[in-house]
Amino acid sequence: MCGICGCFDISKERSPEMKVLENMTDTLIYRGPDSSGYLIKENLGLGFRRLSLIDLAGGNQPLYNEDETIVLICNGEIFNYLELKKELIKKGHKFRTNTDVEVLVHLYEEYGLDFLNQLNGQFAFALYDYQKQQLILARDQMGICPLFYTIVDKFLIFGSEIKAILAHPLVKREVDLVGLDQILTFPGLVSPRTMFKNINSLKSGHYVLIKDFQVKVTEYWDLDYPQINETAYSQSESYYTEKLQELLIQSVKYRLHADVPVGVYVSGGLDSSLIAAIVNKIRPDSDVHSFSIGFTDKEICESKYRDILLKQLNFIHHDILFDWHQISDGLVKAIYHSECPIKETYNTASLALSGCANSNHIKAILTGEGADELFAGYVGYRFEQLRNSNLSANQKDYSLESVLDDELRLKVWGDENIFYERDLYSYRETKLALYSSELNDRFSEFDCLNFELVNHEKLRNRHFIHQRSYLDFKLRLSDHLISDHGDRMALANSVEARYPFLDINLVEFTKAIPPNLKLNGLIEKYILKKTAKDFLPQQIVEREKFAFHAPGSPHLLKQDIEYINDILSSDLLKKQGYFNPITIDNLKNQYLQDGFHLNLPFDMDLLIIPLTFGIFLQEFKMPDIN
Repeated sequence: MCGICGCFDISKERSPEMKVLENMTDTLIYRGPDSSGYLIKENLGLGFRRLSLIDLAGGNQPLYNEDETIVLICNGEIFNYLELKKELIKKGHKFRTNTDVEVLVHLYEEYGLDFLNQLNGQFAFALYDYQKQQLILARDQMGICPLFYTIVDKFLIFGSEIKAILAHPLVKREVDLVGLDQILTFPGLVSPRTMFKNINSLKSGHYVLIKDFQVKVTEYWDLDYPQINETAYSQSESYYTEKLQELLIQSVKYRLHADVPVGVYVSGGLDSSLIAAIVNKIRPDSDVHSFSIGFTDKEICESKYRDILLKQLNFIHHDILFDWHQISDGLVKAIYHSECPIKETYNTASLALSGCANSNHIKAILTGEGADELFAGYVGYRFEQLRNSNLSANQKDYSLESVLDDELRLKVWGDENIFYERDLYSYRETKLALYSSELNDRFSEFDCLNFELVNHEKLRNRHFIHQRSYLDFKLRLSDHLISDHGDRMALANSVEARYPFLDINLVEFTKAIPPNLKLNGLIEKYILKKTAKDFLPQQIVEREKFAFHAPGSPHLLKQDIEYINDILSSDLLKKQGYFNPITIDNLKNQYLQDGFHLNLPFDMDLLIIPLTFGIFLQEFKMPDIN
């Protein structure tokens, strides 16, 4: 992957300044340390940093079509580019390079914006058509590659990361309180919201068209599950197993393609182990590097299962031993690259993993994210099945608090029977206790439940497993697991993460798999486990899902670390004005008690967000609330 940025004068009156463009691009050097490229022409400025993976000598950007009426900068990979290129050459298109993303300019020439539906990849790009005088910004279907933008004084300013946008002198820094409330309420941010007021994250499966002084955002793809009784599910179980295996193998083959070595993350869990085993099947005699992280805390270390797997793989393996003092050492860097507060400290371990890959000259890594969301892998799916059984048996709670929560769920999800993560009504009181008195007075202005989160139509009349999968996809996967936890932690060390489970063809197929083959009784990821039996040892296939959580704020507080004590000090909290110092002090005292223990993930770590938010404020020089 790479880093892209740019600015475009919508009024067509001004030309961007090269020095400003260079400053923006320089913030993204770690995303693309190999080379840079720039373009300023008329009212358009483009900046590019390259992490070279395909066509190392000839793939520099910007890229153009034959007559240079179309220009492109792209962060990402087009995995089916060889098939697309073959067809485009038949139609008369001439290519200047052997890089994958050049197909984009020729596809656009041939099909216009409809070409987005032909792409199998992970991408965020800016494409300008000089003849039509239109700029297109687009993000892949899954939201793997980030793309942010803002409009200030009729300048559209965009970048792979927000820090590139902040480098533009027109952009002001202000906390988006709705974004903060989203992080407190859900697994993470939800596009288009960010932690920076008036800076938007382009949603997955969307593009922005800027033409004739207008800016229009359009959806071109979404995870649209069939409605109940819309699909017959007439195929046999073996059909789904065989088709899933076929698609997974093809997806891994796509993601192994590069002109540099591609490695694999191996944890010992089902998802990464299956990907690793398929890699080994495809490349049994190659020097594939694998990476895993071990922990000094034996209760959470998965080395037993990882070692079982590694015995059957012909990999060059690298194991990092991660001690918990490394959390405090890496937390500031993790927040800087995440560009938002985080709810768990595991990002620091992710940083260590990508750092190890980088030091071993691995530029691309295959990893297992996406399987839990598509195959009912989280414990919440089992809880939801039991909850639905109770609803069917008319065992519904009619207390006042439950009725009020039903009303809130109807507002937020369009269905009072959809439950996600927690009781929203009662949790509101927890948030108000955390926020300062000033924010309590303004809470209705930024309560994230007052703003649209997801498309209710994609939830209506769907199976409960599909409903929860859609919510996990929108609220957990795109803007958290493959954004602040994935892309940002990998590219911080100039490593590209690739996700075989998020191949568009595979994802489309999962929509057709019967829900009872995803959660079968209480067996999560049933069909994936069936598929994995041809590749993995029985102990890994049949093990219970391991919900790993790194130590949180209680551990950090007990280390008595100066910068953490400062961030959570009453004086600083009062000055900043976001959180209630009394509540924070009470939580600190509770968390510091001998024997205190959070049962993660079921207990909430209520101090981790004030802590990481404080780091965020300092790293990005954000203003106080007053």
